[in-house]
Amino acid sequence: MSGSTFGRVFRLTTYGESHGAGLGGVVDGCPAGIALTEAMIQAELDRRRPGQGGPAATARKEPDRVRLLSGVFEGRTTGTPVAFHVENTDQRSRDYGDIMHVYRPGHADVTYDAKYGRRDYRGGGRSSGRETLSRVAGGAVAQALLAECGITVNAFTVELGGVPARPEDPAGAQDRPFFAPEEDIVAQWDALVRNVKGRGDTVGGIVQVEAYGVPAGLGEPVFDRLDARLACALMSVGAVKGVEIGAGFAAARLTGSSNNDAMTARGYAGNNAGGILGGISSGQTVVARAAVKPIPSIAQEQHTVDDSGREVILRVGGRHDISAIPRIVPVLKAMTALTLADMLLMQRRMTAVRA
Repeated sequence: MSGSTFGRVFRLTTYGESHGAGLGGVVDGCPAGIALTEAMIQAELDRRRPGQGGPAATARKEPDRVRLLSGVFEGRTTGTPVAFHVENTDQRSRDYGDIMHVYRPGHADVTYDAKYGRRDYRGGGRSSGRETLSRVAGGAVAQALLAECGITVNAFTVELGGVPARPEDPAGAQDRPFFAPEEDIVAQWDALVRNVKGRGDTVGGIVQVEAYGVPAGLGEPVFDRLDARLACALMSVGAVKGVEIGAGFAAARLTGSSNNDAMTARGYAGNNAGGILGGISSGQTVVARAAVKPIPSIAQEQHTVDDSGREVILRVGGRHDISAIPRIVPVLKAMTALTLADMLLMQRRMTAVRA
C-alpha cells in the first residue's frame, strides 16, 4: 500500500506540497448516506489554518478554502470516492533560495535526499507540516461517519513548553487559544510563547485526544490492535515523537493492583487502560496523548552541512510557527477519527461474516 494512504477499509490518500499548486485527498470506503458538506470540512480546516494561534503562529496567511470534487450529492455521501482540494495562495518560495543546497537541522532535508536523491527545498515539500491539511479534511469526513454512530472525538493541549494545564474543561478547549482545557493557563502560555519568540526559539507540547461513545469490540488482534493502529496514526504526524495510551508511561511506575481498572456492576472504576484492553475497545472513553517536538525552524544560528558535505552556519528565514501547538491539535483529532472510522467499518465486516 502507498505511503500516502492511511486505512484498510476507510482509506484516505493525500497529495500535495507546501509550495505546490495545492493539497487534497481522496477518501475511499465511506458508506453512502452520510451527511457531509463543504462547510463541515471547512469548520475543521479553519481550526488548523496558518496565521492563527496568536504569538505562536506563522505569518503565512492561507484561507484554506476546500472544494468537494466528488462523492457527495445533495448533502450526503454517495458511497463513491470523496475527493477534495485546497489551493495554496500565499507561497513565498523565494524565502528558501538560500537553503537550496543546505540541510536544515531537525528537518527531513537530509533524509529525503538520501531516499529520493532529490528534494523540494521550498518549505520541505511533502515533509512540511502543511501536508497535515489533507489529514484534517479527511478526518472531517471520518467524523461525519462517526457522528452518525454516536462517536465524537475531542483534542486539547495539556502541556506547552513544559508548563502543564489542569484539564478542568476539555470541552471548552475548542473555543480557547492553544486549545487550552482551562481558562487560567492561557495567559501563562501566551507569555511563555512571546518570551521564546523573542529569543528566536521554539517550544513543543503534549496533546490529549479523547474519543467518546466508542463501542466495545473495535480492534483486530494481534497486529491490528486498536492501540497499535492509533499509535501509528498519531506517530505518522511529523512533529510527534511519542504516544501513550491511558496511563501510558506512568503505568510503568505503578503496581498491578494500582494500574488495573476494577470492574463493578456499574462499570469500570478507572481508566488507566485508556479504553483499550488487549488491543480491543472496552466501551470506555479512548484516551491517548502525543508528545510534540519544538518546531525545528528557529531564528538562531545553527551548525549544519550542505549537500557537498561542507560545514556552514545557518539561520533559518521565512515564516514559521513558534510551536506546532495549537495547529497540530485538529490534526491529531483527525487522525484519531480516521483510525476509529476504519476500525468501525472493519468490525462491521467481521460482524457481517459471523452472521
